[in-house]
Amino acid sequence: MTKIAEAQEILHELGLPNAQQNEISAYTLLALCNIKEDDSWSDVEQQSLGVSKGIMLFISENYHREYAPNTRETVRRQVLHQFVQAGIADYNPDFPGLPVNSPRAHYALSDIALATIKTYKTKKWSRGLKLFKDQVGELKDKYSKGRGMSRVPLRLPDGKIFLLSPGKHNEVIAAIVEEFASRFAQGSALLYLGDTENKDIILKKDKLESLGIPINEHSKLPDVVIFDESKKWLYLIEAVTSHGPMSSKRIFELEEFLKDCSAGKIFVSAFPDFSEFKKHTNNIAWDTEVWIMEFPEHMIHFNGDRFLGPR
Repeated sequence: MTKIAEAQEILHELGLPNAQQNEISAYTLLALCNIKEDDSWSDVEQQSLGVSKGIMLFISENYHREYAPNTRETVRRQVLHQFVQAGIADYNPDFPGLPVNSPRAHYALSDIALATIKTYKTKKWSRGLKLFKDQVGELKDKYSKGRGMSRVPLRLPDGKIFLLSPGKHNEVIAAIVEEFASRFAQGSALLYLGDTENKDIILKKDKLESLGIPINEHSKLPDVVIFDESKKWLYLIEAVTSHGPMSSKRIFELEEFLKDCSAGKIFVSAFPDFSEFKKHTNNIAWDTEVWIMEFPEHMIHFNGDRFLGPR
């Protein structure tokens, strides 16, 4: 068997769901284990790696498999998040206090995964698997019991994890918190986040009221509300998958709704990819911002002479 086939077998035996037994998951495991094609699994090493300059570089240099730059988001959201939930990897083990998406963010094999994987293809493998499953269980069973196989993991800056209901809309919402906020609203507080199943999954009622936001009508709020205390900026962000962006009509409604809020308001339309963005360009209001999950480092400013800031 090739190393990638062996890695897929390991993921299967460890109880990962089918979605995390694919090629890119196997390559990610090989990178975390520092296992090359001619290595023995007993040579597994515990090393801390970032996504782009660690895992993706390892795959390119050692397995000559090239992925598009935006694939790193797939690795992080559809592989590494699940590896952490399954007890295979630890998030930021060297510096647990790092903010979400810090340039120093990294992953490493957990101690129990290291000990277990070292026994692969030996007489100790069955016992190692039993110890692993006794300690951390099987992720596919956890997902199945909780109807979470397709759920979207959301990690807050304090490390708390929410599992949002399935769907592209909530993938964008999670990316807004983990990607957009860490780049364009650093140090800001998440005041509101609405899940498609649970409209008020995060609701900081007292803070919203102190800003003059009538939370008794919170259904009018956009998908995500973030507040920068130092600048007094309020980020109002819509995740656009099926419903529309920050149009002139939507801006008018929000400004009426927030007429008692003195904070500077920044209106953002967030899209999953460029193709979805192009569908809505005619409806995006001027003096608003556009952020695309597919290209998280960049913003599109529908305001001509100004950078990111209140209207």
